[in-house]
Amino acid sequence: MSLSALLAAAPSPEPVGSLGEAAEQAGNAAGWVEENWSTWLSTGLRILLIVAVAITLRYLIRRALTNLIDRMNRSAQAVEGTALGGLLVNAERRRQRSEAIGSVLRSVASFLIMGTAALMVLGAFKINLAPLLASAGVAGVALGFGARNLVTDFLSGVFMILEDQYGVGDTVDAGVASGEVIEVGLRVTKLRGDNGEIWYVRNGEVKRIGNLSQGWSTAGVDVTVRPTEDLERVREAITTAADAMSKEEPWSERLWGPVEVLGLDAVLLDSMTVRVTAKTMPGKSVGVERELRWRIKRALDEAGIRMIGPAPLPVDGESTADPTAAMAAPSAYASATSPQSLATTPIPPSTNLNK
Repeated sequence: MSLSALLAAAPSPEPVGSLGEAAEQAGNAAGWVEENWSTWLSTGLRILLIVAVAITLRYLIRRALTNLIDRMNRSAQAVEGTALGGLLVNAERRRQRSEAIGSVLRSVASFLIMGTAALMVLGAFKINLAPLLASAGVAGVALGFGARNLVTDFLSGVFMILEDQYGVGDTVDAGVASGEVIEVGLRVTKLRGDNGEIWYVRNGEVKRIGNLSQGWSTAGVDVTVRPTEDLERVREAITTAADAMSKEEPWSERLWGPVEVLGLDAVLLDSMTVRVTAKTMPGKSVGVERELRWRIKRALDEAGIRMIGPAPLPVDGESTADPTAAMAAPSAYASATSPQSLATTPIPPSTNLNK
């Protein structure tokens, strides 16, 4: 058999894919695309609309919050350096408080807007959000238990700032520490103590706050004089010194009321105490008390009223030494008839009766 006969008798291989099948598949794909293109287009447009609205809304809200914070800072700077600014407004305190509030509001707004947009995009893809929300809830509970101290500090800081419990420049007593507030944060508050140390106080640890710089302060001075002094002369001297002080700068601004002589606070055998008080600018009571003591002391000296203090100096030619200082205390043995002397008398020798 020849080679040509063998080739002619061998069956011809069938093609892998015919043109008809390719055309059928292409037609099916085109039909599927034609059937679903409207769904794709509507889904894509919906996603683009959601993202565009979220970005635009986030930008507008953040810009509005930023403008509001800037306006608050400008209003604080406008009165800075004036008498009103010194009494009512602390620019640094207002700035930090406004920036902290603005940061919290911007973060909350961004989280809510972008989180809602992300959930809407996933819903547009027909994704079941129930397992995702359940997992997020479980993760949030676990995170809350693990970082409860951090969450407590953060929430306490937010409410503290919103309620304006204290701010930069205030003198506070936080229980765990006290001093002047130098920085207010959402988690930690910095205080500078009396000796210059800096205390870092977590906001969640603060159970009570005593603000010594809000409203007004009270300056109290105790004047201790001899009980033989005339009380009317003492009152007149104190009132004269207080009136002169209230008319001079800067005490006229720091005193928010008249200096009052309340009367006798204590009466003892060797002294009596007169109580003097005054309402002052917040945080200025210590300086007012020192100046008031200075002026009262000078007024009492000019009036010849002596305050209780160290023993007076001796007069010329007069000796203040105690003449009995070198004398010994009387002894019971000095008398021969005292029981002590009789007890120490030697026993006489006994006589021999057998002699």
